[in-house]
Order: sequence, then C-alpha cells, then structure tokens
Amino acid sequence: MTETPDSKPTPSLVRRLLSGDLAGAAALAVSVVALIIAVSPYASGTDFGSRVRAYLIQNPEVLQEVSNALDLKAQQQQIVENRQKTAAINATAAANPGLLAVDSRDAAFGPADAKVTVIEFFDFRCPGCKATAPEVLRMMQAHPDVRFVFKEWPILDGPSDGVSHYAARAAQAAHRQGKYLPVFRDLMAAPALSESTVDAILAANGVSMTQAEAAMSGPEIARHMADMQTSATALGLVGTPTFFVNGKASESIQPAALDRAIREAKAG
Repeated sequence: MTETPDSKPTPSLVRRLLSGDLAGAAALAVSVVALIIAVSPYASGTDFGSRVRAYLIQNPEVLQEVSNALDLKAQQQQIVENRQKTAAINATAAANPGLLAVDSRDAAFGPADAKVTVIEFFDFRCPGCKATAPEVLRMMQAHPDVRFVFKEWPILDGPSDGVSHYAARAAQAAHRQGKYLPVFRDLMAAPALSESTVDAILAANGVSMTQAEAAMSGPEIARHMADMQTSATALGLVGTPTFFVNGKASESIQPAALDRAIREAKAG
C-alpha cells in the first residue's frame, strides 16, 4: 500500500512493543537480551545479568533503538528482495514478450499505437490496488497519449472462486457494455466487496444485469480470466498491484514513481 503520514500521537513504547507493527522487532530484542543474560555467568560473573537488567530499566530507550535498527535492516532487506524479484520478472518479460501482449479482450484505453503502454495486474479487493486506483485514473487524464491496460488478477480468493473473482468477471462484463472505467472506479472505492455490492455497482452504472450475468457465467470471460492468470504466473508475479511501463515492471506502487516512469518512457 502507499505510505501515508501518521497524524496520530506516538504511542508509548510499551504499547508499541505490544502492537502488531513492532511485535516482531520487540520479540527479537527481548530474545537478544535473554541470550545475553543466559550466557552472562560465563561472560563476566554471576552479577552480569543483574547489571544488564538494571541498565535496561534505567535506559529503556535501548530497546527502541534495537527495534529501530531491526526495522531498518528489515526494510533494507525488503528493498533488495524487491529489486531481485523485479529483475527476475523483467528478464522473463523480455524473453517472453507475448506474456504482456495486449489482448483484444483486455480493458485498454488510449491510442493503440501509443509510444508508452502501462499495464496493471490487480485485484479489486487488494488494499494497495484500492489506494492507487484514483491516482491511476488521474494519470489517464494527465497522459491521454498513453495506453492504459487493465488485467484482472484475483489472487485474494486463493484457489477458490470468491468475491475477487466475481468482481473481476463483473468488470469484464461491464467492459463488454462500454462501462468499464466507472465500474472500475466504484469497485475500487468500495471499502468492502460482496456479490451484492458488486451487483449494485453494476446497476448504478447502467450495466444491463441480464447481459452481465450471461457474460459472467459464459466461457469467453472464463477463458480470458484463465489466460490472465497464466500470464501472471508465467511472469512470476508475486503480488498486486504490479505495474508495467513499456514491458518493465515497476519496483514501487507509489503513483509518483509510476508517473515518473511514464514521463521517462515518453522522453526515451
């Protein structure tokens, strides 16, 4: 998901250590302290553990410093892993350009001969996809000379055919009636989706429910969804949203990074 500034007061150290965002780091910090105490008799006498305990009680900020250092290390490791994964995806895409070929069944907007093509693999229930969707729609307005292609990849249902799949098929049905973008906008804006919510969004945007139901249960959309799944799997995608600009996957989902990649591709 995109990062947002934290306007809330910083909670106490104890509360943060018990919260989900610092629980892992705190556990590691406590483990380190426990290890020190366990080996302390062999290190420098039987009172070493007591001295460590007294020091931590007098200087509890040490735990915060350890947590911060662990968080930073984890973030740096995540950056390295993301770059490695992106490089692997880009190598696969370069070797197999057909995996990113724009299908005539895809929801695509902008000139067919555009110099720059942006492809997004997404899930309508994905928080990151929902957070970036308004910016993607704004970028479409800001870059009318760019082709934007939407590929539904409902991964949050797992192997089952759940709400993400239902929403993806609904969007495809709306596309066949020329209603894709408003339906995409509203599905992304909905904080929670259910089949009834999806149906209400289709109806609110003037989609014929009779035609939509027939399309959603028909073989054409089923084949299209399977083909997009095959492409995503073959590319080695690991999450949503994943953006491609002229065949190259973006390391970041930040709208600013995507906009910068589009401008660089235009200038190239």
